[in-house]
Amino acid sequence: MNTMKAARMHQVGEPMKIEELPIPEPGQNDVLVRVRSCGIVPNLGNILANWTTWFPELPLPPLPAVFGLDPAGEIVKVGSHVHTWQPGDRVYVNPGLYCGGCRACRTGDLINCTHYAFRGYFGFSQNSLKLYKNHPGGGLAEYMTAPQYALVKLPSNVSFDQGARFGYLGTMYSAMRKGGMGPGKTMLVNGISGTLGIGGALFGLAMGVTKIYGTGRDKTLLERVKALAPNRIEVFSTSDNEPVDVWIKQMTDGLGVDVFIDALGPGASHETLQQGVRALKRGGRAYNIGAVMGMVGMDLHTMMDEQQSIEGSAWFTAAEGQDMADMAEAGTLDLSILEHVCSPLEKVNEAISGIAQRNGGFSNFVINP
Repeated sequence: MNTMKAARMHQVGEPMKIEELPIPEPGQNDVLVRVRSCGIVPNLGNILANWTTWFPELPLPPLPAVFGLDPAGEIVKVGSHVHTWQPGDRVYVNPGLYCGGCRACRTGDLINCTHYAFRGYFGFSQNSLKLYKNHPGGGLAEYMTAPQYALVKLPSNVSFDQGARFGYLGTMYSAMRKGGMGPGKTMLVNGISGTLGIGGALFGLAMGVTKIYGTGRDKTLLERVKALAPNRIEVFSTSDNEPVDVWIKQMTDGLGVDVFIDALGPGASHETLQQGVRALKRGGRAYNIGAVMGMVGMDLHTMMDEQQSIEGSAWFTAAEGQDMADMAEAGTLDLSILEHVCSPLEKVNEAISGIAQRNGGFSNFVINP
């Protein structure tokens, strides 16, 4: 068999079409992966329909294109220059593409590559379009090629469906690494019960963070998060209308937290993020991973006096992804809490159009090609 099923989008705003396409051949430094699971954002259909209006500076891959950001599967073929990987290896494919030749790449600062792109989603500049020529398709297909630098080896106790969640988990993990999270540290996660935020609880426990504070709106979901480790996790519902920073200062004897991570999405209130920054202790660091939109006002004078900082953290490297897989293999990262909501490739349009019933970040939405 030389063909495969794939879901392709031909026009922005139109449903994806299930088509028969040639199975791609891996290049010399690439592998061919049989995709078993591909993670999706529940409202991906809405995002793709509005992307060119919302974010015109971030180009989509040339259409028609196979999307799909978070694939996991097994290697079935390797290129002539691939020596570490072999057919049968179970892998997650990090969608981050980089050129390898710019100054950032040559210093190991891969995510700041001048051509950086998300395979199966969007590029970060017009330079990204050059990388799509070699790696045009994402994970919403039965097969895909992948550069060997993008691979994360999955242990036997991590299922493909769990591996397909690595993108959301890795975004949180990378921010926590930047913040130096570990024993003796405290952190606050805005949106801890959501798809991105729940990783703060999981990695906080795995990395030995002393105290994990989290906010959200749904009190039932928040209690589920707290139940993961009642003595180390404290939760707070923003529906009670008390400022987050007031709560944190009460919980920390007025000191604040070492790190604040905002995992709320583009439609979230700026005020909640601002309160999180005010919850920092002296020397504290804030990270935005949820993509809050618009101009956010900050009290920079106070941040200067308190030697605080705020930074964007966009993704994670394959090396960080391997850390995550290793933690899962060792049993310190518990992925068993994920509730998989699976759909076949033929149902991709229904799946990405929005899912009514979900249990916050506990739900894991997956397409199984």
